[in-house]
Amino acid sequence: MTTPFLSIRGVAKRYGAVAAVEDVSLDIAEGEFVTFLGPSGSGKSTTLYVIAGFQEPSAGDVLLRGSSLLRVPSNKRNIGMVFQRYTLFPHLSIADNIAFPLKVRRRSKAEIDARVQAMLRLVRLERYAERMPAQLSGGQQQRVALARALAYDPPLLLMDEPLSALDKKLKEEIQFEIKRIHNETGVTILYVTHDQEEALRLSDRVALFNNGRIEQVGSGRDLYDAPATHFVAGFIGNSNFLPAKVAFASGAAFEAVLPDGSRLPGVAGAGFKAGDDVAIMVRPERLTITRGDDMAAGLVPATVTATTFLGDVVHVLTRTSWGGEVSIRLPCDGFKGQPPQTADQVRLGWPAGAARIYSAP
Repeated sequence: MTTPFLSIRGVAKRYGAVAAVEDVSLDIAEGEFVTFLGPSGSGKSTTLYVIAGFQEPSAGDVLLRGSSLLRVPSNKRNIGMVFQRYTLFPHLSIADNIAFPLKVRRRSKAEIDARVQAMLRLVRLERYAERMPAQLSGGQQQRVALARALAYDPPLLLMDEPLSALDKKLKEEIQFEIKRIHNETGVTILYVTHDQEEALRLSDRVALFNNGRIEQVGSGRDLYDAPATHFVAGFIGNSNFLPAKVAFASGAAFEAVLPDGSRLPGVAGAGFKAGDDVAIMVRPERLTITRGDDMAAGLVPATVTATTFLGDVVHVLTRTSWGGEVSIRLPCDGFKGQPPQTADQVRLGWPAGAARIYSAP
């Protein structure tokens, strides 16, 4: 069996009776880009700090190439780190900032000069070598921080919310640069963010944290198309949740009843039994709208409350008879004639297999 490049094994971090991280386990392949995603306080940064050596775990282990890191001081782990704050030395030039970790490691002047030039080319800042950090934009400073973290060729790069202080346009530009640098260097990256779009854009895999645990690990498409839990379905992308009660469940046969009495046969719901309260999740882009009195099975009556043109799609907001809001995104060419208008009576449906079912929260 191949030894994982990085293995997080049952890591926990407790502060008295409070568990910040509880039983986190994950194997990461060399060269992989893995993002720890989740809301504030979910344990993602604490897990990263345990790997970096800034926090001592209450339980568990972290192994790099099969060897435990726990007894290795943080400054000896040879791990690169990039923070939200750029932490550049304000009194040093850009070139000297990048050179600093190499000087600490007592590399030769020739090696330092060559490596600094290579890093400046990598982050496309060759013309800024002699400038001071205060003379650079926020995005440029973050690229310098990235170059400094990569200068000594660490096997692992940890990035903790590195772009959260940047505006949307600049953030997208730096995301592109990070992805390019990852592709060019092949360095293994662990990246922390609360921004799901950022995680989906950058990552090979995403580990979604909630309440100190990993809820699900997979590609962005895995988490979007097949969310394992109600939390994952609600956190990744936009979702509609319809409250329902299981009316019948036997093997593959399944039927749920909505609060208005509408019956929804054929919703996949393994593991549920008659009488269970559940939540049926359908993505806005998977919903369809039918006008008029079509009473086809599986369609939910609703009233249109707002219609918004968004360029490539039309966003339609509806309200069900029991007061629930349901959001639909329709392609502009996805209907005949005028889009649904406010106060229109419609019925909502979805293709077979488009809905998922979870225990009611």
